[in-house]
Amino acid sequence: MNKTIAMIATAAAVITLGAARAAPLPEANPDDVGFSSQGLARLDNFFAREIAAKRVPGAVVAVARNGKLVHYKAYGLLDPDKGTPMPIDAIFALASMTKPMAAVAGLTLMEKGQLPLQAKLSDYYPGFADMKVGTVQADGSLKLEQQATPIFIHDLYRHTSGLMYGGRPDSSSPVARQYPDGIAPAIEGDTQAFIDRITKLPLAHQPSTEFEYGFSIDVLGAVVEKVSEQKLGDYLAANVWQPLGMKDATFHPTDAQRPRLARPFANDPLTGKPQVIKLLDTPTKFDCGGACSFATIGDYLRFGQMLLDGGELDGQRILGPKTVHHMTTNHLGPEIKNNVANVEPHRGGFGFGLSVAVRTSEGLSSVPGNPGEFTWNGAYGTQFFCDPKERLVVVVGTAAPGELRKYYREQVQDIVYGAMTK
Repeated sequence: MNKTIAMIATAAAVITLGAARAAPLPEANPDDVGFSSQGLARLDNFFAREIAAKRVPGAVVAVARNGKLVHYKAYGLLDPDKGTPMPIDAIFALASMTKPMAAVAGLTLMEKGQLPLQAKLSDYYPGFADMKVGTVQADGSLKLEQQATPIFIHDLYRHTSGLMYGGRPDSSSPVARQYPDGIAPAIEGDTQAFIDRITKLPLAHQPSTEFEYGFSIDVLGAVVEKVSEQKLGDYLAANVWQPLGMKDATFHPTDAQRPRLARPFANDPLTGKPQVIKLLDTPTKFDCGGACSFATIGDYLRFGQMLLDGGELDGQRILGPKTVHHMTTNHLGPEIKNNVANVEPHRGGFGFGLSVAVRTSEGLSSVPGNPGEFTWNGAYGTQFFCDPKERLVVVVGTAAPGELRKYYREQVQDIVYGAMTK
């Protein structure tokens, strides 16, 4: 290990406890819960190498097994322009890791008998009933057809509504050209303006026929607002974030929180092209359940541990264990086209549950794990996965909005499973 890398690794170890914030879970010696300390140290070496090569500004990594924290470290820089060291309580723009939290909000309403999965979306926002389905013709034109079946709330959770995102590399549909990108509606207008805009567009597929990643969970968030008569962030704060002690989780960072926001390099290290995480400096006008929240890695670790523990943490019950089991089970039946691995290249062998990808078989994926693992990631460089069989929760934060983020997701999972001794 050269001198620079050794220095970065040492600095990481010092910074870890420098913030002196309470650890998000009880700490344990890795060897006591089936991890090799030397194996986990490979995470230090990996991020030291990546940071020294100027491929990523910094990272925060949390690994817990059996409810015990075995690795919790900050690496590198929070803000590469200012040279600020990465604190353990750095706040990350979570992008699509907002989705599982918005889904939990919806499921709490389901448990109260207020939002069944088979409810029609048009019961809450009538405009969805009139959306046409765009079928691409041989000459490239779009033929608009009626919906064969309505969009159900179930379709929102599992991305089978026919709604999509614009501007994504994994979508080649001409329908995508009519859709905005993931955060544009939240920057431009309120919840109702988003619904009005989206219901004027064609659906990419007939409802309940194909997994198509897109605005489904943003719409679910809007339904939660309608049913609860609260903004999504207020509902989440009262029913998820505050009970779990997720102190920094928010849709709208305060002036006090802003200095802890993790920032990316000005240019993508792979392409050299300018890159930006727009939400760091652009306020949103509604709490978009698909992409717009922020939290620390410690906050999200507590959220993941709650799900792994069947909906409860430290005596605070958020969901019933049977509801969590339903959420983290595959909901893409054989009649639904499964495109999950198109969105996340290492997700071969995965289906999709209620807002999380779910591993359904051994092998196939490029990363180790067990059937029953559930996971999702964020486009700005965050990831989380839970493996119920191993009682494992892993959460990673980087500010890496380019394609490199997918490389980190894969490498971290390889290193974590490689560090297990039993």
